[in-house]
Amino acid sequence: MTVAVATDLTAGTWAIDPVHSSINFSVRHLMVSKVRGSFETFSGAVTVAEDGTPSVSATIDVNSINTRNEQRDAHVRSADFFDAEHYPTATFVSTAVRPDGDDYVVDGDFTLKGVTKPVSLKLEYNGVNPGMGQGAVAGFEASVVLNRKDFGIDIDMPLETGGTVVGDKITVTLEIEALKQA
Repeated sequence: MTVAVATDLTAGTWAIDPVHSSINFSVRHLMVSKVRGSFETFSGAVTVAEDGTPSVSATIDVNSINTRNEQRDAHVRSADFFDAEHYPTATFVSTAVRPDGDDYVVDGDFTLKGVTKPVSLKLEYNGVNPGMGQGAVAGFEASVVLNRKDFGIDIDMPLETGGTVVGDKITVTLEIEALKQA
C-alpha cells in the first residue's frame, strides 16, 4: 500500500464528527434535472498507524435518507431501491490511500444492499486545526460516482417519451471533519 498522509495528520484514530460532516448525493431525475439528498446518520474513522499508513472505515444508516420528500424517501427505503428492512446499513472499508497530484485517492470496498464492489474516492485533505477545546480536528472532502445497478438497484422506471425517471449514476459528496481521539 502506498502511504500518503500529510505530516500533521498524526498517528491514532480520528473519529468522524457527524455534527460537522455530511454525506450528500445527487441523481438525474426525469432526464432533465437532479434530485439531491443526504444521509443524516453515519459514523466512521480515519486510523493512522504509527508508520503513517492510513485506513478509513464508515457506516451509513440508509434509513436516514433525506431527499426532502417523505413519500420519495419511503420508496427509496423499499425493496425497489435500498431494501433497508433487510440491508439497513451501507459500509466502506479502505484498501489503500494513494497520492493524486496535490490530492489523494482512497480505494476501498463499498457495500450497499448486500453487494460489495471496489470503489475509488477522490479525496482532498484540508489539514488539521487545534480545535475548540475538544482536541485536534482534521478536514476532508471526497467524492465518487457510483452506478446504482452495480449494487442491485436495478429498478427501471421508463418514461413514455424515452429515458427513465431515475438515472443510473449517483454522485456522492462527503464533507468530513474528524476529531482526534485521546
